[in-house]
Amino acid sequence: MRYLSLRRAIGPRLVKAFAIASVLCALGAPSAIAAKFDTKAEYAILIDAFSGSVLYEKNADELMAPASMSKLMTLAVIFKGLKSGRFTLEDEFHISENAWRTGGAPSGTSAMFAPLNSSVTLSDLLQGIIVQSGNDACIAIAEGVSGSEENFAEEMTTHARSLGLKKSTFRNSTGLPDPDHMMTSRELAMLAQHIIDSYPEYYHYFKQREFKYRRHKFFNRNPLVYLNIGVDGLKTGYIKDSGYGLVASGEKSGRRLIVVVNGLTSKRERTTAARRLLQWGYRNFRPFKLFDKDETVGEARVWGGTSMYVRLVGKGPVRVFLPRFDKKKVKASIVYDGPLKPPIKQGDQVARLRVVADNSATSEVPLYAAEDIGQGSVMRRGFDSLLYLAFGWLL
Repeated sequence: MRYLSLRRAIGPRLVKAFAIASVLCALGAPSAIAAKFDTKAEYAILIDAFSGSVLYEKNADELMAPASMSKLMTLAVIFKGLKSGRFTLEDEFHISENAWRTGGAPSGTSAMFAPLNSSVTLSDLLQGIIVQSGNDACIAIAEGVSGSEENFAEEMTTHARSLGLKKSTFRNSTGLPDPDHMMTSRELAMLAQHIIDSYPEYYHYFKQREFKYRRHKFFNRNPLVYLNIGVDGLKTGYIKDSGYGLVASGEKSGRRLIVVVNGLTSKRERTTAARRLLQWGYRNFRPFKLFDKDETVGEARVWGGTSMYVRLVGKGPVRVFLPRFDKKKVKASIVYDGPLKPPIKQGDQVARLRVVADNSATSEVPLYAAEDIGQGSVMRRGFDSLLYLAFGWLL
């Protein structure tokens, strides 16, 4: 892991670095309020949906059983297929005996109760997944898209890697118990952010309060959509191994936050924990812009590339979220696993801007490659190897 001071990362732009440091000190940094806040959730994270800035985290990188929250990856694969024209909302999927028995009425799990050997439109199946968390709907889609649920789970993992989810692994489309079906709360938040950003035309399903299918009437299992606090998604989850969990997002006063909690002991505790985190974030933090869109934040060292460094930019303007109160000193640094290795594509997330207060409260923003960096010549790779042997990655 590389830690570069903002001043060093910017290189010759010392004036800009001093200006940023002065602005941060004047605005105030994360105060003791961030350090003292706690939640009963075993795993938790709160992020700003626009910038990805982390406002709170607890065991955010530890793998956990995500239960039905992992259905968000099932949905991400489907949304991608819909957008590309691979299938349409009117396409029909067969309810096999496996889908019916494993995830339907006989299973005793959450189901939309699609009849055995019936055909159901993708539109109904999506609502059955999002509103009712139907396992039969997930399995029917998985079998229809990939031939089997195992093949679909492999597609889920492949898609996760393409989104930068490095730890998540999927063994089914439902989130039903499997020791190798694992995610982290950070990657669940990243997935929610991807769905919100990439598929606004389908996001409305998540705030749908009820869904009528045949003689059944299902009500959205996300309790926060009924509380009039701005929440409009996303997904609950529960299995015995992981306890109660929730991925939620809401918008208030032009700000959208995403919260993930898991490892709670009851539905009520889950609702309370998620609501408290969201309200705490809205009440105590506000954004401060540090860099304009496409403005270079700094550079990261590249080994064996066509360039020794890659410029780093934000996704749009770079903003950090800092508490409204308390004036303290802060330190800004660029963090990445380095040196980076080519090929690097423009838009790849390769680093983070970390703003840390004296009390260790932290706000982080993803940074992206501003340009393509290809693999360098044999001579370049040899030269970089010599530099490493002589100086390490200090240059």
